[in-house]
Amino acid sequence: MLAEEMKQHLTRDIIPFWEKLEDKEFGGFYGYMGYDLKVHKKAVKGCILNSRILWFFSNAYLLLQEDSLLFYASHAYSFLKDQCLDKENGGVYWSVTFDGHPEEKVKHTYNQAFAIYALSSYYDASGDEEALDLAKALFELVETKCTDEYGYQEAFDEAFHIIDNEKLSENGIVAEKTMNTLLHVFEAYTELFRVSKDQDVAERMRFILDTFAERVYNREAGHQEVFFDREWNSLIDLYSYGHDIETAWLIDRGCEILGDNNYKDKLGVITKEITANIYNRAYVDSSLMNECLNGINDTTRVWWVQAEAVVGFLNGYEKNHKEHQYLEAANAVWNYIKTYLIDRRTGSEWYWALDQDRIPLNRPIVEPWKCPYHNGRMCFEVIRRAKHDS
Repeated sequence: MLAEEMKQHLTRDIIPFWEKLEDKEFGGFYGYMGYDLKVHKKAVKGCILNSRILWFFSNAYLLLQEDSLLFYASHAYSFLKDQCLDKENGGVYWSVTFDGHPEEKVKHTYNQAFAIYALSSYYDASGDEEALDLAKALFELVETKCTDEYGYQEAFDEAFHIIDNEKLSENGIVAEKTMNTLLHVFEAYTELFRVSKDQDVAERMRFILDTFAERVYNREAGHQEVFFDREWNSLIDLYSYGHDIETAWLIDRGCEILGDNNYKDKLGVITKEITANIYNRAYVDSSLMNECLNGINDTTRVWWVQAEAVVGFLNGYEKNHKEHQYLEAANAVWNYIKTYLIDRRTGSEWYWALDQDRIPLNRPIVEPWKCPYHNGRMCFEVIRRAKHDS
C-alpha cells in the first residue's frame, strides 16, 4: 500500500514536475520557482541543486528503467561536467549563472560531496566511465585539499584557501566543522564505494563512522551535536531532528554496503538510540518538528524533515519488527505529507514548510536547496524496501 502510493506520487507528480524545469537553451535546470509558481529563467543555478537533480534522475532510471529518465540524467550530467566544474583549480563551484558561467566560486566540501554522490549514481545508471573517473577525482580532491588531522574542513575559495564557513553555519555562530557536511561526505562515499568497491574509499568511510561515534554523537544527550570548532568541540546547544533521523538510516545503509560487522555493531547501537529518541522527542501531530535550540522546539514542519522521517522510521521498523510504532509513524507521516505538505496547485510540487497550524509558509517551491533529493529519495527507498521484503 505505502510503496504503491509512493510509486504513483513519484511517477505522476515529482518526476513530471522536475522534467518541466529542463533548460533546453542553456543547459541544466531552472534554478528558481517562487511560491507564486513563476519560474525565474534567469535565476542563479545552484550546483548542489544540479547535482541533486542528476542524482534523482539517475536513481529514477535505475528504479523504473524508462529511457526518458536517463535522458534527463544525461542532461544534468552534461551541465555539471561542462559548467559546474572548475577546470583550472578543480572542484565544483557553489553556483553558476543561468547561462552557465561561474557565479559564486566558493568551493565547499558539502558541494563536492553531492557531486560525488550524483556522479556515482549516474555511472551506475549510464555505464559512463568518465562519470566514475570524475567522482574518483573529486574524492581525491576532498581527501587532499579539504581535510585536516581532525576531519573534514568546510569552506574554501576557488583555489582552496580556507574561508569562513558561512554557507553551512547558522544561529549566530560560524562553525569550522559540521555534522551536516560530515554526514553527506559519508553518504557520497557510500555511493562511490557501492559502485567502485575502492578500498581507499572504504577506509575513509570507517574514519567517518569513528568520528560520528566518538566526536559527533553525544551519548549523554542521546543525539548528535551540530556545529563544532576545528577539534570537534560543540559550539551550540542544538538538536536537529531531521538530521538525526536521516543520519540513523544513512549510517545503517552505509554500514551494510561497507560490509564490516564491527562497524555494524558499533554504530547500530547508536542509530537505534537516535531513532528511539527522535520518536519520543520530536514526533508530534503525526509529523516531525524541525529542531530544538537551547531547549526550545521549533515546531515548523519542513519538507525534507518529513521525507527523512518516513524513511528513518521505516528503517527502524525493518531493524526490529517488534517496533510496530515505527511502522505506524512512517505511515502517519506519509499521510500528513499527502494531506498538508504536497502542494496541490497545478504546476507545483511540495511546499517548503508548514507552521504548527499546518499553514504553508511563503517560501520558494524551487531554489538552490529545494530539490527532488529528499522527497524523491523517500519514494525510492520505500519502493526498494518493499521489493526487498517481498
